[in-house]
Amino acid sequence: MEDILINWTPQETRVAIVENGAVQELHVERALERGLVGNVYLGKVARVLPGMQSAFIDIGLERAGFLHVADLHQAGSGLPPSRDGSATPIEKLLFEGQTLMVQVVKDPIGTKGARLSSQVSIAGRMLVHLPGDEHIGISQKIGSPETREALRARMQLLVGTRESGGGGGFILRTNAEEADDEELAADIAYLRRTWLAIRERAQTRPAGSLLHEDLNLVQRVLRDLVGERTGSIRIDSHLQYEALREFGQQYMADSVGKLELYAGERPIFDLCNVDAEIDRALERRVDLKSGGYLVFDQTEAMTTIDVNTGAYVGARNFDDTIFKTNLEAAGSIARQLRLRNLGGIVIVDFIDMAREEHRQAVLAELRKQLGRDRTRTAVGGFTPLGLLELTRKRTRESLARMLCEPCPTCQGRGQVKTARSVCYEILREILREARQFSAKEFRVVAAASVVEMLLDEESQHLAGLSDFIGRPISLSAEPGSVTERYDIVLL
Repeated sequence: MEDILINWTPQETRVAIVENGAVQELHVERALERGLVGNVYLGKVARVLPGMQSAFIDIGLERAGFLHVADLHQAGSGLPPSRDGSATPIEKLLFEGQTLMVQVVKDPIGTKGARLSSQVSIAGRMLVHLPGDEHIGISQKIGSPETREALRARMQLLVGTRESGGGGGFILRTNAEEADDEELAADIAYLRRTWLAIRERAQTRPAGSLLHEDLNLVQRVLRDLVGERTGSIRIDSHLQYEALREFGQQYMADSVGKLELYAGERPIFDLCNVDAEIDRALERRVDLKSGGYLVFDQTEAMTTIDVNTGAYVGARNFDDTIFKTNLEAAGSIARQLRLRNLGGIVIVDFIDMAREEHRQAVLAELRKQLGRDRTRTAVGGFTPLGLLELTRKRTRESLARMLCEPCPTCQGRGQVKTARSVCYEILREILREARQFSAKEFRVVAAASVVEMLLDEESQHLAGLSDFIGRPISLSAEPGSVTERYDIVLL
């Protein structure tokens, strides 16, 4: 069973999903940095790029959103279909200055703007509404073909037709399998009311306006995170507890019984050492119980994970030691991907395994552990170099990118120049300045460690340079300055 802990403050909401005392997922939302996924905007086409079959859409944010032709939904939108059945070029569908209703499907990440789609989808408790489509879809996690067909038949009767005031497509989520007709009808009515309000705003508001904002994190807990395996939902704010209870009674009555107000003296996240788990999730190294460890490196394009045996020597032979380390690493990697919310391409460098059955067992264990992930993942096999490739859908920033920023000293490189390297850089810069400018004296203002080295180990080179340029060189230590930062003042 899972327990959900919600720590709420006016500036930040944090949610932890805990299973058997171990944190499995972390979700963070800040009032000033709320995610945009699910938001609907009335955008204006800023630029069409035929070469990329894409367009930039101004939705009123700092950076324009990105819309690919594959995400430009034509059914029911008035956009012309292609005559030969192939995709119509985007330059024939959009023009600069055109207004278009779009929805954010991926938050801005790094320097990239939000990824957009013109097919609006509105998520409810049991259903997802597709106003521009007539399709009835069923979640792949819903069991037998007979159950799926029965649900589809029920939905077709409940949805009705456009002539009868119905219409629009729906996708049944996993928790719709046990729902009765009354619950489904209530969800349909709620989603249609929401869509009607969006359309009315689109007719009265200017381009660049927000038409619909997705639920906040506390509300999404009930909609997206609560399931059959959820034991309790504990929240430490009385105000949010009452608001969430009211929201649940209106839309998700079956979850309200699991809701609890936490009134303990200890912070709610101290119950399961969640803050310590967050700190560990920001580190490069993750220790395994066996003595092995993982090393995570996140770049712009991908994440690499290196598996090492470390101090583990417990197996009977070398092959078994490697196999058991990799097997334990597979479970830890799946959990860390959820904790850190790592997405995109992930490359795992498992320790080389000589036996094929060991590789297949590790692959099977990784797929099994990833099967618990709410985010879609796809696992490939081992490459000829022994690396394992997988992808995890990325819709928002990772935990590290959300909570941290690049080091102002190393600018994210993870290392800084040595004091000796900076000394030699200063000597070269003085020589360069001496050839360009006529100064009476050159004064070096640098970190204490650099000045100390120039006065001690590099004093002979400094004196030689002073004699060569025919000008005195003085040194001044700047307290608190970082090693790489220095100034050369011409006097």
